[in-house]
Amino acid sequence: MKILVIVLGLFLLPATTAVAQTSTTESFKNYSVDKKNEAVAHSKKLVSDFDVKIKELETQISKDASAAGADAKRQGKELKELTDLKAARAQAAKTSDEMGKASAESWNGAQKAFADSYKDLQKAYDAAFAKSRK
Repeated sequence: MKILVIVLGLFLLPATTAVAQTSTTESFKNYSVDKKNEAVAHSKKLVSDFDVKIKELETQISKDASAAGADAKRQGKELKELTDLKAARAQAAKTSDEMGKASAESWNGAQKAFADSYKDLQKAYDAAFAKSRK
């Protein structure tokens, strides 16, 4: 079932990105500082879910490059998008960790920082995914 969801997600991702970003952002607003551990666990799961997506994208780009004998310019752009994606993933992981260290006073800011970095991660993935399909 999980594989089907992942595969369908890859094909439907561009159409559902805005909905996913909004629902994720909204879901983090519902966590109070009392539920910090749950929020951090949720954020870490969201970030780790991208590890699978990134690996699949890397595999697809590698297959495309070797099958088509991809020209250097296209391959360079895909690598840039992939580099940007990995940087966004690292930033989301960092803000997730910072959320775990947040005090009651800094909780709202930490939640917002993670939600923003998660949006950036989603956008970077969408951009890399789109480039790999061209």
